[in-house]
Amino acid sequence: QVQLQESGPGLVKPSQTLSLTCTVSGGSITTNYYYWSWIRQPPGKGLEWIGYIAYVGSTYYSPSLKSRTPISRYTPKNQFTLQLSSVTPEDTAVYYCGRGGYSGSYLYIDSWGQGNQVTVSS
Repeated sequence: QVQLQESGPGLVKPSQTLSLTCTVSGGSITTNYYYWSWIRQPPGKGLEWIGYIAYVGSTYYSPSLKSRTPISRYTPKNQFTLQLSSVTPEDTAVYYCGRGGYSGSYLYIDSWGQGNQVTVSS
């Protein structure tokens, strides 16, 4: 069974770049037809999908965030990483990584990490 674990800072200052890593075990991030996503949930709000890196290494981002959120991967360690630049307090959220796929045109996520709380504050 695949397991995902986020790691990164809990506190980031405004204007800095947030870097989060998701380490995957029990499955490879290059396995066909899986898509590896980052999702966040600000306090008191719903889930917001940020983007994904596909099994072939291609990426796709939420239009509202894509200029700030490159996602990359390091296959020797079975990890993928989110970098969110120029953070503001509005980026405060629990950040999750997840594995999923497509059912038709619908992107689903069937495995989740436990989440990493990130607070943006000076």
